[in-house]
Amino acid sequence: MNQNQNQILSSVKNIELVEKRRNQMIKGAITLFKEKGFHRTTTREIAKESGFSIGTLYEYIRTKEDLLFLVCDAIYEQVHERLEAAIDLKNPSVTNLEKVVESYFYLMDEMQEEVVIMYQEVKSLKKDTKEYVLQKERDMVGMLEKVIVTCLPHEISKQDAELVANNIFIQGHMWGFRRWVLQKQFTLQEYIDRQIHYLMASLAIDRTTVKDKEA
Repeated sequence: MNQNQNQILSSVKNIELVEKRRNQMIKGAITLFKEKGFHRTTTREIAKESGFSIGTLYEYIRTKEDLLFLVCDAIYEQVHERLEAAIDLKNPSVTNLEKVVESYFYLMDEMQEEVVIMYQEVKSLKKDTKEYVLQKERDMVGMLEKVIVTCLPHEISKQDAELVANNIFIQGHMWGFRRWVLQKQFTLQEYIDRQIHYLMASLAIDRTTVKDKEA
């Protein structure tokens, strides 16, 4: 089980069963949050969507806010895993940086509903759990920042690296936030290609020259 889920109390002591049930709850909650939003969704509806009774649900969580926390945590875990799989800091290169950005954008396309839910509803979390979720976001940006610093062929200031990393992070989310207009104008691949083009231009990188050197 994701160790961060231990922050949510459960009366069930079987760790594997807790993980299984909570994963069911997360899927059920995401489905309903997409349709109705967090506040208009009841725990009874989440239990039904997850395939068990309301009584069973409360063996694994205490409140609906616990479920929102689990949803947000699960989203960031997926992002972390995808970024980690794409990052190759042992062989840093501009090509690897582009691969990481492309992989991240593809994941944001797959998870656009989940990301919108998280941004709309994270304000409903209590202060300590909200701070935990926001720290997870900072950690994701930090991963991108490390890739930028490591993969660029020239030095970049920490401040600039942080800004570029935040830009990439938000551009991925923008594909979902602004889909009503962007997805009428671009295919996903066109959107990715243009964003990478502008990213490299902002970093003063001649992609053709650099890739010839890497080849």
